[in-house]
Amino acid sequence: MRRVLAAGLVGLMAGLPVAGVAQQQAPGQSTSGTSGTFTMKVRSDIVLTNVVVRDKKTGAVVKGLKAEDFTVLENGKPQKVASFDYQNVDEAAVLAEKTTVSGKASIADLFNRNLAATPEALRDHRLIVMFFDLSSMQDEDIDRAVDAANDYVNKKMQPADLVALVSMSTGLTMDQDFTSDKTALLRGLSKYNGTDTTGLANGGTGSTDGTSDDTTAFAADDTEYNSLNTDRELLAIRAIAKSLERVEQKKSMLYFSGGLTRNGIENQASLRAATNEAVKANLAIYSVDTRGLQALPPVGDASKGSLRGTSAYSGAAVQSQFSANFASQETLGTLSSDTGGKAFFDSNDFAPAFQQVQHDTEAYYIVGFRSTNTLRDGSFRHLTIKLNRSDAKVEYRPGYYAPADFQHSKTEDRELQLTEQLKSDLPSTDVAVYLQALFFRLAEGKYYVPVSLIVPGSQIPFIKNGDRDKATLDVLGQVKNAQGIAVGNVRDTVKLALDASQQVQRKNIQYSTGFTLAPGRYHLKFVVRENQTGAMGSFETDLQVPDLKKAPMKLSSIVMASQRTPNGAKQVVNPLVRDGVEWIPNVPHVFRQDQHLFFLYEIYDAARAKDAPEQAPAPGLTRRAGGPVKVLTSIEFMSGGVKVYETPLVEADEVNTPERGAVAFQFDVPLAGLKPGTYVCQVNVIDDAGGSFSFPRMALRIQAPAGVVPAPVAAVPAL
Repeated sequence: MRRVLAAGLVGLMAGLPVAGVAQQQAPGQSTSGTSGTFTMKVRSDIVLTNVVVRDKKTGAVVKGLKAEDFTVLENGKPQKVASFDYQNVDEAAVLAEKTTVSGKASIADLFNRNLAATPEALRDHRLIVMFFDLSSMQDEDIDRAVDAANDYVNKKMQPADLVALVSMSTGLTMDQDFTSDKTALLRGLSKYNGTDTTGLANGGTGSTDGTSDDTTAFAADDTEYNSLNTDRELLAIRAIAKSLERVEQKKSMLYFSGGLTRNGIENQASLRAATNEAVKANLAIYSVDTRGLQALPPVGDASKGSLRGTSAYSGAAVQSQFSANFASQETLGTLSSDTGGKAFFDSNDFAPAFQQVQHDTEAYYIVGFRSTNTLRDGSFRHLTIKLNRSDAKVEYRPGYYAPADFQHSKTEDRELQLTEQLKSDLPSTDVAVYLQALFFRLAEGKYYVPVSLIVPGSQIPFIKNGDRDKATLDVLGQVKNAQGIAVGNVRDTVKLALDASQQVQRKNIQYSTGFTLAPGRYHLKFVVRENQTGAMGSFETDLQVPDLKKAPMKLSSIVMASQRTPNGAKQVVNPLVRDGVEWIPNVPHVFRQDQHLFFLYEIYDAARAKDAPEQAPAPGLTRRAGGPVKVLTSIEFMSGGVKVYETPLVEADEVNTPERGAVAFQFDVPLAGLKPGTYVCQVNVIDDAGGSFSFPRMALRIQAPAGVVPAPVAAVPAL
C-alpha cells in the first residue's frame, strides 16, 4: 500500500517513565545490593582452525604433535597458540544415541541444548551434513546424488560417522537428525529419489548472443527470481552452520546442487555471510555439481528451444554456454575454497566427494589463538601455519573474516542486518522504540493509518559538527495482513541536525509515516537503527483496522497533540494535514503546563433530520437521506474520579470535511489551569439526530515546565 511521502521529524519533551525500559546505571554504581559488588564484562574472541598434517611421501596422518610444533601467522604476524586438541576417528567410541518414544534414534537434542549425550561423547567422531538442494536439480541429477549417497551409507560409512540429512525445495527442512543408524539414513534418502524438480535456478531467456529459449522465458522477472533463489540457498547454508556452531569439532557439509548462479553484486553480502558463518562454525563445505559431465552442443540439447540469430554458426552459442556453466560452478567453488572444503565438478562419479570428507577428517589438530589484531574491521585475514619439520605438509583453511563493528560494515551488510532483524522472531532492544497507530476513514472500505515512532534522544549518540550535533537513523517497517502477506513497506534514512543549545537528552525523536489499508487484522513491525554504533531497536504489534460500516457511531481515532507544524504538501491522503498544518500526535500522552493540548477526531455518516433536503455523497461513500447534521461533543478532564474541567459544548450542523463525508472536530485546550498530575480524559460525542453516542477515554499526564518544581497537590479544584 501507499505510504505518505512527507515524513515529520520533531523533538518532544518526555518525562513519563515507560515500563520495561532499564534505567541507566551511573559509573561505579553497584550492580547488586551488596556494597562494592560490581560486574565486569570481558570479550575475548578465539580463532579455531583445523590442521591436517600428512607425511610427504606416504600421505599418512602424522600423529603425536604438540602445540609447540606449530607456528601460526596471521597476515604475516606470529600468533600465540591458546588452545590445542587432537581428534582421531580411529579412537571413536560407540555413541549411545537417545531413543525417542517412537523408537527413532536421534542425537539432535545435543545441538538443541537438551543434551542426550555430553559434548565429550562426540569426540573423535565425524559430523557430516548431506544437504540436497532440490530446487536447483533435475530428476536425473537427484537420482545420481541419491545413488551415490546410498552407496556411501551401505559400503563406506564407518562407525565414527554421524550423518544428518537436510533438503531445500520450497523451504529448508531437516529430514534426518544426526545418526549412525544406516536404516534411518536410507529411509530418509529414499524420499528424494524420483522427486520432481521445483524450479530451474539457471534458466534464461533466448537471445541472439547464444542463450537458448526454455520455459523460464515465460516467468515474470526471471532474473530477479534467480537472484532471490541464490539468496535463499545461501541463507539455508547460514542457517545450517549457525545451528552447528556450538560443537567445536570439525563439521563437513556435502552440498549437492545443480549449480548456483549469482547475478550481480547484490549477492556478495549473502555469499560472504554464508562463508563467514561456516568458518565460525568450523564447517567445511564440499560442493558437488550433480549435473555431472555435461555435453554442450552448439544448438542446445533437447530440453531447450531453438536458437535465434547466427550464434550457432559463429561459435558465440558455445562460448555463452561455457560461460554460463562456469558461472554456475564458480559460486560452489568459492563456498568450498573459503571454508576449507573441496569442489567436485564435471564427473558422474560422486564417490570421491565422500572419500575426501572421510580422508580430511580421519585425524586432525584443532589449533586456536587470540588474534593480536584487535580491530573489528571485518577484513579477511590470511592464515599461514607452519610445522617445525620438513618431512610433512599441512592442510588448513586459508583465512577468516574478522568480526566487524558497525562502522566497518559495508552498505550491503548494513541493509542485510536491517532486513534480517525485520524478519527475525527475536526482538532487538538495544534502542528503545515506541509506536502509535491511529485510523481515519478515507472512503468505504478504505482507511488511512498514520504511524508515529518515538526514539528517546538520550539513546542516540550525536556527533559534534561545528555548532550542531548530527546523527542519522535508519527506519525499516512492514505491515502484513492476516495471511502473512506484506501490504505496506517503509524504508527511510532520517538525518538529524540539532543546535548545541538544545537539550537532546531530554527530548524524543519522532518519525511519522502511514499506510492505506482495508478493514481487517494486520501485524505491524518497525526496526530503527542509529548509525553511529549500529544499535537497533524493534517494535511490533497487532493492528486492527475496524470496519465502521455497521457501527452505530462511526468515530475515528482521537489525536492528542502538543505540536502542529507547517506542511505545504499538496496532498489530501493524510487526514492529519489540515489547511497547510500537520498535527503531530503525542505518543506518550505527556504534556507540560505551558503547552496547549490539541484534539482532532472525525465522525462519519452522521444522521440527518428527515425533513431536510438530500445532499450528494462524498466520492466513494453511500448516499444518506435526511437533512442537517446535529452532533454534540465536549471533552472532560477527571482526576481521582472527579471532573475537574470540561470544555464548552460544541455543536456541528453540517459535514465540514466532504471529501471523506466526515464531521471533523478540533479543540485547543490551554493546560496552564491544570495542575501537574495524571488525568483521565473523556471525549463525549452524541449524534442527536441518529440517537447514537460514544464516550472514549484516554490517560494523560501533565507536568510542570522545565526547571519548575511543582508544589505538593492536596486536591485539584474544578475549573
